[in-house]
Amino acid sequence: MAGRTVGACRLAVDSSWEFSSLLTIVVAAALSFALTWLLMPLMQRYALAKPNARSSHKLPTPQGAGIAVIAATLVTTVAFAAVARTEASFYALGATFFIAIVGAADDIRSLPVLARLLAQAIAVGAILSTWPGDVRIFPLGPLWIERGVLLLAGVWFVNLVNFMDGLDWMTVAEAVPIAGAIVALGLLGHLPPMTVIVAGALGGALIGFAPFNRPVAKVFLGDVGSLPIGLLLGWSLLELAYRGQLTAALLLPLYYLADATITMLRRLFAGETIWAAHRSHYYQRATNNGFSVLDVVGTVFGLNLVLAALAISSTLVTSPAVKIIALIAGAAVVGLILFRFSKVRRPAL
Repeated sequence: MAGRTVGACRLAVDSSWEFSSLLTIVVAAALSFALTWLLMPLMQRYALAKPNARSSHKLPTPQGAGIAVIAATLVTTVAFAAVARTEASFYALGATFFIAIVGAADDIRSLPVLARLLAQAIAVGAILSTWPGDVRIFPLGPLWIERGVLLLAGVWFVNLVNFMDGLDWMTVAEAVPIAGAIVALGLLGHLPPMTVIVAGALGGALIGFAPFNRPVAKVFLGDVGSLPIGLLLGWSLLELAYRGQLTAALLLPLYYLADATITMLRRLFAGETIWAAHRSHYYQRATNNGFSVLDVVGTVFGLNLVLAALAISSTLVTSPAVKIIALIAGAAVVGLILFRFSKVRRPAL
């Protein structure tokens, strides 16, 4: 009888957090939509983004809706973590709040590059400090080398999400499939409840923001949104990698990693100032090559669904060969899309 009681209680707890992780999507979407709508007059008055060398828009457009997205994500996460009685990762949530403040300051008055990088390194470092020394992705080699590489990778990931937020719906098309896949992987037992709740809240908050950002966008996320979104996604993917699913953690953001990294290296070898505003990312070149905004974001969204399917599939097998095949398949599909974006689109006959 005691065994049955314990089993029933455990099932009730499991069902509670699983249901909560799905309900977070709906609640965060509603909260994000309401907050964005309420903040629109203030953003129109005080936070207009003027077109520059990087912009895809031609008219001044309000920015700062990331305040609503991140607020909805954090509030929903804390509330549902309490309801599901799961331990909240306060380092990750605190680092997210900190980097959102840095992003807001940069939106209002552009910060020096070194100051931004230092703040991002502090946020990423705070998250890395929460893992004990015996938790490793690659057991070989000194811990300080792995953590140093992860610190650099984390700062780069935060920045590349910001770099890629240069087209209406682009961040939605990237982050929502990743968040959805993380929720699915959590329900399959590959991630702890807290990570799943965060992913559900973030994905829902971006869905709530999406109607305001649909082409032609009425409002942008701003750095206050893109930087903490990159931090939360990076943290979730690191959780996945630390739990033995490195292939899935690489596959999910593979398009962003490829587009941003290849573009940076290409500009670096060309002698350009890599932190200066530009329009040479593949998704930006696509709009110059005859693709409409909806063509680009629709293609990216579809690509990310394929990558999500490959990532989830890679966790269902233990064979290293199958995981390598999944990674190669993902890289091939991403390469095909980058090649397609880089070529002038022929008009329909």
